[in-house]
Parts: sequence; structure tokens; C-alpha cells
Amino acid sequence: MTTADVSNNRSALVTGGASGLGAATVDALLADGWSVVALDRDPAGRTDDRLCEVKGDVTSPDDVAAAVAAATDMAPLRLAVHCAGMGVPGRTLNPDGTVMELDVFRHVVDVNLNGSFNVGRLAAAAMAGQERDEHGGRGLLVFTASCAAFDGQAGQVPYAAAKAAVAGMTLPLARDLAPVGVRVMTIAPGVFATPMYQPSDEVLDAAGPEARAFVENMHSRLEAEILNPRRPGRPAEYASLVLHLAANPYLNAEVIRLDAGLRPRAK
Repeated sequence: MTTADVSNNRSALVTGGASGLGAATVDALLADGWSVVALDRDPAGRTDDRLCEVKGDVTSPDDVAAAVAAATDMAPLRLAVHCAGMGVPGRTLNPDGTVMELDVFRHVVDVNLNGSFNVGRLAAAAMAGQERDEHGGRGLLVFTASCAAFDGQAGQVPYAAAKAAVAGMTLPLARDLAPVGVRVMTIAPGVFATPMYQPSDEVLDAAGPEARAFVENMHSRLEAEILNPRRPGRPAEYASLVLHLAANPYLNAEVIRLDAGLRPRAK
């Protein structure tokens, strides 16, 4: 597909685009007339003339560069949304005296933080070579943090640390990229009905009864602390905010909580 084939002349890259927040964002962007590249370790196998699925890992410079190139082949890259992420719950020090393995911490930080920066730097480089729009902009990076960045619970140290760092890099990255006309925004979701928050029965059965009990207890505790509406967020609500960020050129260098007022307690 060439730029001439794309009437809207804009493309978006969405990581983690095969499920959860990423899949909802892909759907919303397609409905809004964007051409979309969805990068995921396990592509969904969807067919759409304006959708290109790319198999890859957000921590790989080569994989992300290939996804960026696929997007720019479709149309000028105006938006990159980083939804790929993961978490491994566990205490730093367990009651039996065992300590969390350092590799666990490293892996969670690598995917959530280093993956975010990897996607952002390569997408921004592609955006910087494009024509400016009527506002002087060339594109937008949207990262995904979490309410855990501000109110991390016990058992969330690697995840909360990585997401706090994503929130923390939003302003300096926006300052870095202001001269080339690239905006940077971060969304910090609360509890959302995604596979990471609500694993399938198949996944829970494989993990064992203790894991199932942990997840069910976590759900009841967190959802009781949501103010209004008292339910998990819908991925389409995250995607709706992404569309607004793309459409509103005066939003920049900010972290927006999307959590219905959730303020998780310590545990």
C-alpha cells in the first residue's frame, strides 16, 4: 500500500494491538479513518485493507523499526500508542524468607519502561521527517502508565516502578521532542476489563487454585474502591481518550488518570 492509496494520509502504530486496550484502540482508529499498524507478539490474524499486523517485541529495536517502517509505508505516521505491557505480582520478601529474583524485576521494567522508550524514540524519529500540520505538529506519542504509578500496592513493586517511570518521562520527553513538533501524552488507567486484569479460565486453571484465589480477591478489593461508575473500565473508553488526544493539539506533556476515581489501598 502506498501513501497515494490512503485518502486520510495518516497512519498510527499501536503496540499490544491484538488484545485489551491495544485492540480497542486499533478498532477506534480504523473507525475514525486511520491506517493502522498493530505490533504484537501474537498477532490477532485480522483482515482489513487499512490494518497491517506485525509480529514483534517492543523491546527489540529491529522489531519496532520494522513496525514503524510498515506504518510510514501506508501513510505519514502521526500517532504511536504504546499499550503493550505486563506485570508479575509478587512480594519483594516473602513470609518464608525467599527474595524476589532480580530477573523478574528486570523483565517487568524492560517491557513496560524500556519498551515504551524504544517505541517512542523510533516513532518520533519517523515523525520528525514529516510535514508539519496546521498547528506546527508532526505527531503524537501516547504511553500507558497505570494508577499503580501513584498508588502501587504491596506485591506490585516491579510494575509500579516501571509505570511510575513512564509517567516520569512524559514531561522531559515532550520537552526533548517539542522542537520537532511531536507531542507526548500518557494515560494512567485504573482497573480495566482486559486479559491482564481478567485472565481467562484456561489461564487461571493452568496457574492453579492459589492464583485464582489471588485474582478473585484482588478484583473484589479493587472494584470496591472505584468511586463512580463502580465497575472495571471498558477498553473502548481508553480508546476514546486516545482519539481525543490525537484530535486536540493543545494537550501535551501530561499524564491523565483514567480510573473513575480509584485510589488503591496498600493491599
